[in-house]
Amino acid sequence: MIIFFICITILILGYKFYSPFVEKQAGMDTTVDTPQKRFSEGVDYVAIHPVRAFLIQFLNIAGVGPIFGPILGALYGPVALVWIVLGNVLGGAVHDFFSGVMSIKEDGKSLPEIAGHYYNVVFKGFMLIFTAMLLFFVGVVFIMSPAGLLSNLDVFEGTFFANNTFWVLAILAYYFLATLLPIDKIITKFYPLFGLLMIVMTTLIAGALLLDAPHLPVAGDFLAYFEADHAHDFLEPNPDGLPTWPLLFITITCGAISGFHSTQAPIIARCLTNEKYVRPVYYGAMMCEGIVGCVWALAGIAAFPEGYAGLKALLDQGGPGLVVNHVANSYLGVMGGIMAIIAVAVFPITSGDTAFRSLRLTVVDAFNIPQSLRNRLLLAVPILTIAFFMTKLDFSVIWRYFAFSNMLLSTSVLWLATKYLFDRRAFHWITSIPAVIATGVTLSYIMTAAIGFNLSADLGKPIGAAVVVIGLVGLVFVHSKHKKLDVA
Repeated sequence: MIIFFICITILILGYKFYSPFVEKQAGMDTTVDTPQKRFSEGVDYVAIHPVRAFLIQFLNIAGVGPIFGPILGALYGPVALVWIVLGNVLGGAVHDFFSGVMSIKEDGKSLPEIAGHYYNVVFKGFMLIFTAMLLFFVGVVFIMSPAGLLSNLDVFEGTFFANNTFWVLAILAYYFLATLLPIDKIITKFYPLFGLLMIVMTTLIAGALLLDAPHLPVAGDFLAYFEADHAHDFLEPNPDGLPTWPLLFITITCGAISGFHSTQAPIIARCLTNEKYVRPVYYGAMMCEGIVGCVWALAGIAAFPEGYAGLKALLDQGGPGLVVNHVANSYLGVMGGIMAIIAVAVFPITSGDTAFRSLRLTVVDAFNIPQSLRNRLLLAVPILTIAFFMTKLDFSVIWRYFAFSNMLLSTSVLWLATKYLFDRRAFHWITSIPAVIATGVTLSYIMTAAIGFNLSADLGKPIGAAVVVIGLVGLVFVHSKHKKLDVA
């Protein structure tokens, strides 16, 4: 139990003490007019109360990401909690904060436009391609997962509602409305309530686990995975024997660090009325997501009497959605079952619609398209039509590309934030060191993954280590060069 409280405490202390230091480097100005005040047009640039903005941002980035990822990551043992906490405090929260900072400083623009400003048109094109690709993958994943769940509910068996295509089309219809309509028609009205629901559900699950879970981790469990036999005191993690580096970092993105979050930053950046709200909205939302990730990692690690074997069996049977349903029903009863259905059906839908909305905004910014109703229709219809046909593809294939794109984009945003801090002559190490590590993880993964170069898994660690060392040496060189220029 104490291990869990240590994890939560570190996340809270990170927000309390580290985030003000990070904010200081960003150069926030509470006296300037925000994009919302300068470009208000009643569609995307709409004023939102900071509490609502926080809840919307939290729900946009959370969805089922910090639920599904940590459940899958639990197969690696308690080391999953270490990655969530350290990845969040030193990487993910900083990544999300600077995503918001750069967007609000650049008129609420999308990532590719910001990249073009701080780097060049080549990097802008690179960011445009991978941002659009990731948003598509997110949107499609968050059509397929809730549609699959809803069509397989026992209550719908033998009825028209058991048809998966029906739910795909229904979700797409909702996405069409949410993407097309002004942000204050659906998103600002309902999403804060769903955000509160996620907080309540997470709190109840955490309390129930701490009171009744059969295998709560202890301090000695954290290093056990790195022993030669991959065993620890109570169970054997990761029945498949998958390597921690780099797969753990790719498996658990939401909760630790996720490039998808940066694509959501412009939505709220266009709605904030003062730059002083950037830290509590963006850094605060990511800190809360880290807590959600810790809770569900704990569920995967500790909730099953059979241990990791029980978790693996349930994952093989129905994926992380079935695990959520099992845990919620087992620890919260009937109410938990209802909340579980909402969690794995409604939450991904709320992330999917904002993904498509972000895709529209990205295209609009890239090609400078006026925000008329006609133009929004011309963009939304083909985007969602292509998404429909993508739902016919194998889910596992889409998920693998989504995971890689997610990590690659987060790495790119950290380098973008590093350039922002270099230009300000600020303390860039808060983003540059995480950027180097993320680069090592990303390259190590794509070199050894089946969707990449498919090299031996044994090469993952040396490739990652070499990239990190070269990156750090390069950073020291560039830093020294900048110091000399400043002196001159």
